[in-house]
Amino acid sequence: MTAEAAPHPLELIAWYAEAGVTEALDETPHNHFAEAPPAATERAALPPARALPPQRPAAMVRAMPAAATTPDEAQLSALALAREATSLDELKAAMARFEGCALKATAKSLVFADGHPAGRLMLVGEAPGAEEDRLGLPFVGKSGQLLDRMLAAIGLTRAEHVYITNLLPWRPPGNRTPTPQEVAICMPFVQRHIQLVNPDILVCVGAPSAQALLGLTGILASRGKWMEYDTGARRVRAMATLHPAYLLRQPLQKRLAWRDMRALKAALEAGG
Repeated sequence: MTAEAAPHPLELIAWYAEAGVTEALDETPHNHFAEAPPAATERAALPPARALPPQRPAAMVRAMPAAATTPDEAQLSALALAREATSLDELKAAMARFEGCALKATAKSLVFADGHPAGRLMLVGEAPGAEEDRLGLPFVGKSGQLLDRMLAAIGLTRAEHVYITNLLPWRPPGNRTPTPQEVAICMPFVQRHIQLVNPDILVCVGAPSAQALLGLTGILASRGKWMEYDTGARRVRAMATLHPAYLLRQPLQKRLAWRDMRALKAALEAGG
């Protein structure tokens, strides 16, 4: 008959606990029904011991990320950085340092702007796409090529007349629509960007830009209508128009965008 192996000490302790054995016996008998003896004077004078929190293994502590910044804190940080920027170069550097938007971790590039900063016309789109993220420039994919053709139809080019940026400088994963929280966090940078460029006419390209900067909802109903945008220093003429990406999906709506382009050309020729 083979002798059974001795149980592991931890298994034995677990078995005792399950059986109700909660105390170990020593050589001196104890009466557990007797009243507890009074505590020693020296021990009574000591403050009660404070339980320490359970300690995590060092490897787990190193692996844990730092506490995430709240959206309100991120927006305040963006506001402080934007206010300190006195030039477009400083603003770009501030945005590169900013860590309050999670999109930065998934994007390849900071897509700041393109075009002529001294141009009279400023366009603000939604967010970079895959091609924009790859090249680090706004509106360079298929929708950007369509936008260039639309501008060329009224005699405008990026190099001479137009300055282009987006609400967000980082690409949302999968080219999804930016969330309201992401837009709110980056809004101080957009507002400061517009202040520094100081255009004569501001065009919001697409529904997210029109809603964030002009408070418009329903892009089909609100596009092509002249409004005013307050830069903080002056009020400039502003308009919303359809996004080229939408026009690629709905080519029949190009007629509406063409009306907007004609209105834009007339305003520029009239002096803004």
